[in-house]
Amino acid sequence: MKTSLPLFPPYLSLAERAWFFLLRGFNTLVLVFLMLPILVIIPLSFSDSTFLSYPMPGLSLRWYQNLFQSEEWMRAARNSFIVAPLATLIATVLGTLAALGLNKADFAGKGLLMAVLISPMVVPVVVVGVGVYLLFARIGLTDSYTGLILVHAALGAPFVVTTVLATLQGFNHNLVRASLSMGATPLTTFFRVTLPVIAPGLISGALFAFATSFDEVVITKFLAGPGQATLPHQMFTGIRENISPTIAALATILIVFSTGLLLTLEWLRGRNKAAVRL
Repeated sequence: MKTSLPLFPPYLSLAERAWFFLLRGFNTLVLVFLMLPILVIIPLSFSDSTFLSYPMPGLSLRWYQNLFQSEEWMRAARNSFIVAPLATLIATVLGTLAALGLNKADFAGKGLLMAVLISPMVVPVVVVGVGVYLLFARIGLTDSYTGLILVHAALGAPFVVTTVLATLQGFNHNLVRASLSMGATPLTTFFRVTLPVIAPGLISGALFAFATSFDEVVITKFLAGPGQATLPHQMFTGIRENISPTIAALATILIVFSTGLLLTLEWLRGRNKAAVRL
């Protein structure tokens, strides 16, 4: 017969139990406070009104229809799905190689090199945008997909470096040595031995890099021309000029998309913890 575990250890005092409920109640209120402005947008995307206001006069899918029939919005979506996957691919490859090198080698200045690699995570994005614009304007990479992809890859690579390095902390390098001693090439060893172990961290970093690129707007404002405007760029322009319920429809889609990414990350993190315990 199964017995349920008690909610509290028997040695906790009444004050400690009250603090337990008080802390969790406060955390719940903070979560509701943070989530409510986001959740309020979702019903407005189904409003029949041309204004973002409550109460809604009726329900309609006209703004979703307007979103998918608009050439401007579809061009922005196409640009986002061109730039973000390619930037993610570059960031994942370069970030994984950097993490493997940093984990295996021990040399003077390793900490400084690590600080340089993750600096795009801490440097204000406006500073990055101005610096990149001044550089790319000289070499002709402004108003181009190439410039956007390279900068977005640089912004996403630090996430791959940190997540893969975290995964490699528990990696047994004797597995690599055993594979090489059996005659396998370094490339075969990487794909057969190393990659399956670091895959959860690699995929987590890639998802972070994709989300960073897909959501980036400041640097895109500096570098993108009229033909390279992405979805966040188009949303920013739409909010500045005219707040249309079409933006609420797109925001709802992005909320669902981001939630799916977060759930995937949590699932991968759970798998990673299980693999480390094994």
